[in-house]
Formats: sequence, structure tokens, C-alpha cells
Amino acid sequence: MGTTDQPLLGESWRTDLFDIPAYLSAVDVHPAEPTLELLEELHGKHVRTFPFGNVDVLLGAHPGVAPDVVQNQLIRRRRGGYCFEHSQIFAAALEHLGFSVRRSLGRVHALSNARTHMTVIVTIAGDRWLCDPGFGFSITGPIALKDGAVRVEGDREFGMRELTDQGNTVWALNRGGKAEHYADESPVHPADVRAGHFVTSREENSPFVNHLMVMRHMPYAHVTLTESARTVRAPGRETEHTELSVAEVVDTVLELGILLDEEEVDALTTVVTRLRKNG
Repeated sequence: MGTTDQPLLGESWRTDLFDIPAYLSAVDVHPAEPTLELLEELHGKHVRTFPFGNVDVLLGAHPGVAPDVVQNQLIRRRRGGYCFEHSQIFAAALEHLGFSVRRSLGRVHALSNARTHMTVIVTIAGDRWLCDPGFGFSITGPIALKDGAVRVEGDREFGMRELTDQGNTVWALNRGGKAEHYADESPVHPADVRAGHFVTSREENSPFVNHLMVMRHMPYAHVTLTESARTVRAPGRETEHTELSVAEVVDTVLELGILLDEEEVDALTTVVTRLRKNG
């Protein structure tokens, strides 16, 4: 029986199916030495370039999370996506740039939930950093993977806590003192990502099946859109929460950078109307 003490890297994850130069061009990052400064730049530009969204899940047309599909969704079609898309292409780009990368799965909000969130752990000069490009309202850059580490972004403070779950190490990423998710260090294989995506996009109680969720770090603020409202959070300002009409919701989806043709706009309008009635 074969064993390995190393995390799966490029070939196992079929990173050859990504067009990393096209990705780097999209985020306007130029190859350089794999430093913390470059990691900060790539993370920040990624979350400001690509929206987080579940539109294709709601339209019943999500094509899956294979690398070539992710490339098409994020770069060519500009459809946005969630953690399984964002973290896969981000990890592939980091490996392309010479970083030491480990993919991680974790649980959103509670340790009792399924492992349906994907993050990336990067090692630089012996120090480890958690990157979270695929969580809709999360850090815009790496945070040290150390108990008690803090990252301040404007008037928001994120913190890392090292915990154990039945003897296994887990890392809680907290925002404002509350856990956003728990990342673990168990091995991750491509099949685990496909399984997590299946639960997220198909399970009847999944929030991604029952609600519209589109988010993006815009130049002026972070914007969260649901089937009924838009929330705008900017440092130093009161949070703005605005109830929207169905048409305004669909217009905001487009404003946040998710491209839809006329037929898809009509289909999304129907879905948003149904979600509002069910809610």
C-alpha cells in the first residue's frame, strides 16, 4: 500500500488545465519572487476581480469544479463562483509562481457542519499563512496560521484560533470574535472537492440552493446581495442595508460582475421571484 507524507500538488490537481497566464492577466499581477508581498497582492486582487456567487447553482446549470471548467467559469465567462472554484485556481497560480501550497477543507460556522469550504495554506520561509479567496465576506489577504494571529482591515478585525476537534488540529478564522469557518489539516484530494461541491450545490437544505448569494469587494465597499436586499459595508461608515425589487436584484448581479445573457436574465428573474415567495 503506497503512502505519502506530502500534500498533493500540481499534477494530481490537473493544474495543467488552468491557463495561469490568462488568470494573472485578469488580476493584473506580474510573476515575481514568491514573497509575502506578492501573496498579499495576488490575494487582494483576486477578491477584487472575481465575484463570489451561486447564480449557476440557482439556474440549475452549474458545470462542476474540474480545473478546465473553473478556468472557463471565472476567466472566460466571468460567472463568478464559490470557494471550490476560487481556491483551486488561486492555489494553481501560487504553485505556478513558485509558492509552497497546501489545499485545505473546513467547516463553515460550526464544527458539526460538513467540510464544504476550501482554503489555501501557503508556507513562506518556514511561516504558514491562511489564504481565503473563496469566502464571500472574508479577508482580502493572508493571515498568519498561528494561534492568536490578528489581521486588521479597516474597522474589521480577523483572528486565528488553534483548536482541536477530537484530537485533530483545526484553525478557526474569526471575524469580530465569531468563527467564520474552521480549516483543518486533513489531506485533501480532488474527489473531496467534488464531494463538497455536490453537497453545496445539490443538498436540499444548502443555503446555496435556497438563497441568492453574490458578493464582491468593490472599490468603494464590500457588497453582499441576496434575493431581497443589498448590504454595503465600508470602513468608517454605517452599514447600508437596502431592500430591492426583483429587477434591482438582477441588475445588481450584473453590476457586481457576473455576466448573463438575456435568456439567463429572464431565468434568474424567475428564480429570484420564487425565492422571495418561499422566503
